Amino acid sequence: MTAPAACGKPARVRPYSLTGGRPRRCRLLLVETFVAALDADGTAPGRGPGAAGPHPRIPPEGRAIVDLCHRLRSVAEIAALLRMPLGAVRVLLLELAEQGRVRVFDTAHGTGRPDRALLERVQGALRRL
Repeated sequence: MTAPAACGKPARVRPYSLTGGRPRRCRLLLVETFVAALDADGTAPGRGPGAAGPHPRIPPEGRAIVDLCHRLRSVAEIAALLRMPLGAVRVLLLELAEQGRVRVFDTAHGTGRPDRALLERVQGALRRL
């Protein structure tokens, strides 16, 4: 497993180390769930109000996620771009959301089936990678 290192090269790190052994939260983040970083005032750029408040110190991996999410990104895209395990990214994203650092946009599918347009966007993004 790799994680971003300070010098720009990926470093070998176990997912358990990235999350500090914290268990996954109850909420499940799907790979197509979109995430955006929140501004200092607690708003996602052009997206409306979010959770604001004091921000505890976050690990380097968390800062890398926030920096990457200044543009709307999917959970899968974040994991791929940072070369981090999907499970570790999900745990870190949920903690960042609780801290008011990122906003998670739920993907609601009323029919229980994924939206065709969403699947085509994901497929196009995967091809670009």
